[in-house]
Amino acid sequence: MSTTAGTLPSTLSIGLARGAAELRQFFRQKEFVIFTFSLPAFLLVLLGSIFGDTLPGSSITSSQVFAASMIGAGIISTSFVTMGTGVALDREDGTLKRLRGTPMPATSYFIGKLLLVAVASVAEVLVMLVVGMVMFDVRLPSDPLDWFTLLWVFVLGVIGCGMLGIAVSSVAKGVNGASAASQIVFLGLQFTSGVFVMISQLPPAMTAVSSLFPVKWICQGLRSVFLPDELAAYELAGKWELGLTAGVLSAWCVAGLLLCLLTFRWSNRSN
Repeated sequence: MSTTAGTLPSTLSIGLARGAAELRQFFRQKEFVIFTFSLPAFLLVLLGSIFGDTLPGSSITSSQVFAASMIGAGIISTSFVTMGTGVALDREDGTLKRLRGTPMPATSYFIGKLLLVAVASVAEVLVMLVVGMVMFDVRLPSDPLDWFTLLWVFVLGVIGCGMLGIAVSSVAKGVNGASAASQIVFLGLQFTSGVFVMISQLPPAMTAVSSLFPVKWICQGLRSVFLPDELAAYELAGKWELGLTAGVLSAWCVAGLLLCLLTFRWSNRSN
């Protein structure tokens, strides 16, 4: 006698199926896909060409440091910004309201969205790496430990920033508000977290605030992957602080999940 006929799909399997649907929908929006992937690459080419001087006591150029930081910024863009805008759009156009009438739990919806931003972030990293290698002589890491660092920084960054994007989408009144809020926060943190400006040149009060957020730690972690160890001297602590990076990003994954559970809503307040 079969006992599996009435078995319901698991939360994970529903989430993976939702993620596959999200990916199909995302890559059908050609203009949005082009904008998502081209903007960080455009900024890398533009600003990297301006900051081309060699750092004192090193053979590394400022553009190479900037390229390593922009790889991290690209991950944040495709997770935090894309997530915040996408969830707000789903809420505004009624997608979430329709999904609420199905057996899909909110956790499965989160999994589907995280799968989308993870795939998009992998593609973004590849684009940024190609641009960095061709334009600014960025080199792939040769140490397996560096590849492992790239992996865990990527995973923790996507999960943490993706969850924060969902939380931002719930605070904003609509998709325009979510897009504006996420872009402003992201742009501001890029300036204060050592992406556009060397972090050692920023005021202490500014870096103290930016050190509370994931942008600084994601970009610092990726600088440790793509830059030689002597470049750690340009960080605030004079070292890469990978243990602290892992701790801060893990804490933001937990905090992001809690914020999602506390703030997530299936429809706009006016509905």
